[in-house]
Amino acid sequence: MILTEIEHRLAARMENCEEAATLKIAARAMELRKEGKKIVSLSTGEPDFPTSDNIKQAAIKAIEQNFTKYTSAEGMPELRAIVAEKFKRDNGIESSADRVLISSGGKHALSNALFVLAQAGDEIIVPSPFWLSYSAMTGLTEATPVLIDTHEEDDWLVTPDLLESVITSRSRVLLLNTPHNPTSTIYSEEELRALVPIIEEHELIVVVDELYEKLTYDGRKHFSLGSIPEIAEQVVTVNGLSKAYAMTGWRLGYATGPHWIIEAMGRLQSQAVSHPSSISQKAAIEALTGPQESIEVMRSAFERRRDIVVSLMKEIPGITFSHPKAAFYVLFNISSYIGKKLPNGKIISGGEDICQMLLEDHGLALVPGHAFGKDDAIRLSFAASENDIRKGIEILKMGLSSIS
Repeated sequence: MILTEIEHRLAARMENCEEAATLKIAARAMELRKEGKKIVSLSTGEPDFPTSDNIKQAAIKAIEQNFTKYTSAEGMPELRAIVAEKFKRDNGIESSADRVLISSGGKHALSNALFVLAQAGDEIIVPSPFWLSYSAMTGLTEATPVLIDTHEEDDWLVTPDLLESVITSRSRVLLLNTPHNPTSTIYSEEELRALVPIIEEHELIVVVDELYEKLTYDGRKHFSLGSIPEIAEQVVTVNGLSKAYAMTGWRLGYATGPHWIIEAMGRLQSQAVSHPSSISQKAAIEALTGPQESIEVMRSAFERRRDIVVSLMKEIPGITFSHPKAAFYVLFNISSYIGKKLPNGKIISGGEDICQMLLEDHGLALVPGHAFGKDDAIRLSFAASENDIRKGIEILKMGLSSIS
């Protein structure tokens, strides 16, 4: 057989794996910049702060000391013990080194958990809107994603009635995210405890994504579902360094949960990537045990930016949004613009049409809501300078005003 006759056939599961919308938009924005166009990006979920110097120095020292060889597949024992202590201290979760897995980012820890827990015939319950990678992850497990439609007027929270309404005999995993991307809501202790009887009764395994736990506003405190004793053995808690320590590129996440799940996640990881970066693990030790002041500096800056965003966006007609309580996003509803015309005459069918117009014609990068399961919404990130935030929202206001 000659090369040109080989059928270009991928595994069917790849139909569930699209390129991440945020990366796609970032790539297009970069292309436009190369063409000489000025682009304001309020699209990326990435702190615009540098990693703290003490953390960078720990990584440099590791390199200089030739700490560049394989580590344990589950992560360095020292780091696993430190993470277990972090979970006990910060989250009230009973953990130990043998119940901790270190992974190549929070996303990796999440996918490890879903892959060892779910398979074809199972159902994974996913509240919608959802972080864009959840749909791809669930699809790749070959389980069936079951969406719970949450609502802006309820602050995008899953209520006991909503959860109960979607559970079937095939329900296996509930995937929760608090604080939440893309809505920037957060579950209170009371709201999470209200879900416990249903989780217990239906023997659900809950995978909780807590990456934004340190970025909460107005005095709110994050609460971990895994700290509730009645369901502690049914909860896998995932976290990482990307958001709290501005370490997105270091790719270092971690998880704790029942030993039988963590052990399986470690086995899977050993075959997929061997282990997370040795250098990043040394940096993680410094991040978690060294000075923590940088977290509050960043959190306070994001809270100030949140206030600016809310004040400016309230002046834009035709959109609604819930008040961001954590993380660094605003998911705003643009349903009043659907069916109207863009300046080029195109009829608007959803947020993607508006985002394309804003980027191509006005130089503003935002993420359309369809990536998060909401066609009638757009996500704006305030992980950007105050200057870019003001410029970006002015462009947004101008762009929307051109719609007729």
